[in-house]
Amino acid sequence: MARRSPLINVMVSAVMKASRDLRRDFGEVEQLQVSRKGPADFVTMADRRVEKLLYDELSHARPDFGFLMEERGEVKGEREDIRFIIDPLDGTTNFIHGVPHFAITVAVEERGEITAGVIYAPITDELFWTEKGQGAYMNDTRLRVSGRRKMDDALLATGIPFRGRDGHAEFIAEMQEIAPQVAGIRRFGAATLDLAYVAAGRYDGFWEAGLKAWDIAAGVLLVREAGGYVTDFKGSQDVLKTGDVVAANDHLHAPLDRMVKRARRSLTAK
Repeated sequence: MARRSPLINVMVSAVMKASRDLRRDFGEVEQLQVSRKGPADFVTMADRRVEKLLYDELSHARPDFGFLMEERGEVKGEREDIRFIIDPLDGTTNFIHGVPHFAITVAVEERGEITAGVIYAPITDELFWTEKGQGAYMNDTRLRVSGRRKMDDALLATGIPFRGRDGHAEFIAEMQEIAPQVAGIRRFGAATLDLAYVAAGRYDGFWEAGLKAWDIAAGVLLVREAGGYVTDFKGSQDVLKTGDVVAANDHLHAPLDRMVKRARRSLTAK
């Protein structure tokens, strides 16, 4: 059985406690109070409750840590070199519509580097967790990225820009470039789980533009600790700054990256 550090245990405990309320609320999704904070970007009372619970639990266990949260933003800690990054509900639109594909995610950023991450999918009861240099796991099973070597065998995941977001032309160009060359492309609406699935070998690769730090922090470390590669669209490994992600195994990362670049160059050439 994989051994978890005290920090991972703290994060898992907080996520598991928060998930109980989230599962209950998902069962009563039609009765949830829903408000809008922007075009196609919904926030539920469940979202806020989970974030508050995570903040309370984690700040009690690690009172000197700072926080970066989707809803509350940044909260400074006594230590400036370490903080939790929290997404209380990645896949909010799925949640509101009764689609059981969403997750709670918590990561630790230390001196600008992600060093630990937890992703929990409450409906499937799949707990993904990782620490830098210690590997990636789902529950107690060690994860490895897929071993596929050819793009025409690859199943990829991506995100589609929704209403109110830029990037529709770029996405169409990417689909025209990539779709004819791969076995399939999926859009399930939760980037943190897309990355977890790459780490688990379920997807062979993932790309998406304009993501937030809380969408990708834990998942990026999962993929890397599972033997995969993650860069932004310019080849940098500091994807939290740009929010642009290309993730895949060592055989498919380079060809996927080239496809994304070609698609984007095609727009500037017009």
